[in-house]
Parts: sequence; C-alpha cells; structure tokens
Amino acid sequence: MPVEEPGCRGIEVLSAYLPPIDHPRGLMMKLAYFFTRRQLGKVITPVRVHSARMPPAFGSCYFKMQKLDQVLRLPRETSLLIRQQVASTNMCMFCMDATRFSALREPAGNQARFDGLPQYRTSPLFTDAERAALDYATKLAAGKQVRRSTVDRLARYYSERETCDIVWLVASEHLNNMTNIGLAVGSDGLCQMRQASQFGRTRPVS
Repeated sequence: MPVEEPGCRGIEVLSAYLPPIDHPRGLMMKLAYFFTRRQLGKVITPVRVHSARMPPAFGSCYFKMQKLDQVLRLPRETSLLIRQQVASTNMCMFCMDATRFSALREPAGNQARFDGLPQYRTSPLFTDAERAALDYATKLAAGKQVRRSTVDRLARYYSERETCDIVWLVASEHLNNMTNIGLAVGSDGLCQMRQASQFGRTRPVS
C-alpha cells in the first residue's frame, strides 16, 4: 500500500477497500454530490465510499458535526491545529489533507504553523496555551487517556467550556479518522488542487 506524506507534497491517492459510488441513489445524496462538487470541485472520496452507502441521516450527522465547529469558543486557528494533530497522530491521510486545505483559506501565518506542527513543543510559532492543548490532544488520541496533570495544565489557559471544546475536537476528529482508515480512504489531494488553482492550473475549489 502506498505511503502518503503529510501536507500537500508527494501525496499518493490510495485505493479504498470499497469501490466509490459515482451515481448515488436518492435525492438527498444526489444533492450532497452536487453541492460537494460545486464547493470543492469534486465529490470527496469519503462521501463516495462511505456516505453513499449509508442512510441519509448519517451524512446529515457528519454535516452537523462540521457546523458545530462554528460555535466553539476556541479560536479557529487553534481548532484547526488540534484537528490536524489528531489526524496526524492517527495517520488519517484524508483528514490531514482536508484540514490543511481548510488552513489554506486562513492567513499565511497559520499555514507556517501547520508546517511546524511536528515541532510544536519547541517552535516559537506556538504559544504555551497551544502547546498545552496540542499535548492534551496528542495524549488522548494516542493513548486514549490523559493524566489529571495534563487537564490541570489546560486549566491554566482555557475555561471549562473551552476544555470541553478541545475534547469535542479530539473525539469528533477521531470518528472522522477511523471512518477513513477503516475503509482505506486516502488523501484526495484537496490542498494540491487549491494551490494549483491559485496559479490557474485547475478549477478553483472554493
């Protein structure tokens, strides 16, 4: 099985365990395909492989999960970094690519921090608060448990509500990761498409 590299360079698209469905049944799924293609320039593989085989309520659930991120009290940049760190820990190539694609819409400084994420513990690009959140996310994603001291460290920088926001990000990202990993859904090259579109080489994806 090919190995994908994080980020937008050297990505190889994997073959999923189930064949993608290009012509879905049902009005709701056809609409989902239409709007996904309109927004991104393509129907993403998780939709074609997983969502197309499930009742519409499951697709609606994933959509609502994305909308819930908009009501978190954490800064959006922090939320994106946490999601990327969890996806990287779980080695979900699709989610790593998709989250980076979202970061490409943000200020350039956020993109630099995505590049520096593997060195977040020592890099001056990250604040102490972000390091505490990323440590918590890494330990929960990797070990499925955290020490009280890790939570106490979060409390120095985040409210109880913001701590729950961080838990939500880790838990919901884990669901996304396992869905894709379980079906061998790899990167769709979304951020490559966006970078190319900025130079007029392909259709814009936003």
